[in-house]
Amino acid sequence: MGDMRLTAPGRAGHRLVLVAVLVVGGGGACASAPPDGASPATTASAHTALPAAPTTAAAPQPTAAPTSAPADTPAVVPDVTIHQDMRSGFAHGPKPRQFQKYIVLHDTEGTGNPQSVISGWDNAGQFIAAHFVIGKDGSVWQTVDMDVIAHHSGFGDTGHNAAYGVPEDGRDDRRGTQPIGSWASDYGMNSYSVGIELIHVGGAGDYPKAQLEALDQVIAYIDAYYGFASPIIDHKMWRTGNSDTSKEFAGYLASYRDHRSYR
Repeated sequence: MGDMRLTAPGRAGHRLVLVAVLVVGGGGACASAPPDGASPATTASAHTALPAAPTTAAAPQPTAAPTSAPADTPAVVPDVTIHQDMRSGFAHGPKPRQFQKYIVLHDTEGTGNPQSVISGWDNAGQFIAAHFVIGKDGSVWQTVDMDVIAHHSGFGDTGHNAAYGVPEDGRDDRRGTQPIGSWASDYGMNSYSVGIELIHVGGAGDYPKAQLEALDQVIAYIDAYYGFASPIIDHKMWRTGNSDTSKEFAGYLASYRDHRSYR
């Protein structure tokens, strides 16, 4: 069945295209993505509306959080096509605008395409997912509303809830969580952030231009959605020792944190 596209008018003459793929039921989990060509979950297409407004180790030292408050930014919606495969098992509680603080970047550490990654998360049954997945071809898929908590950051270094200003306040249902040790006991980041996964395996080469340009667009879209620019971090800033984002993303990460683009 072909996707049904809804084109919504953006601001400043831009247009945003959303493609909805609704899945009935479904759990949600983080797992290695199925290989290229794997069959995606059975789906049905429907119209959607434009949204309103993870061995015990020595305890690492907390990473300092950004000190500046989110800056107001012009609400300009970029030209970006977002395919939506919204799965109820990936939703873990409310995250209204006033709780949005960070954008967290991740690598999937696996191959495949966004559809196979999403199906792999769902089939693993651990209820883990990011809000957005960006393929190497620049395709963008969304799995969770931005005003809903997704389990993408997992546990962080002990002390990071306070360092990043993300207290655990009961909005997160914590479904499927498993403690990983006293050195990483903080679980607040998911409740205050939007997660973006880039399909990439560390050490496997550079990130394609199309993927980076799509990441630029998704960040601009998030900024416009909330009306302010959330500080950008990656997963290993939240938990010491994580592999994502990869070493080859380091220069891009610095650029994103400085001026919100890979260029």
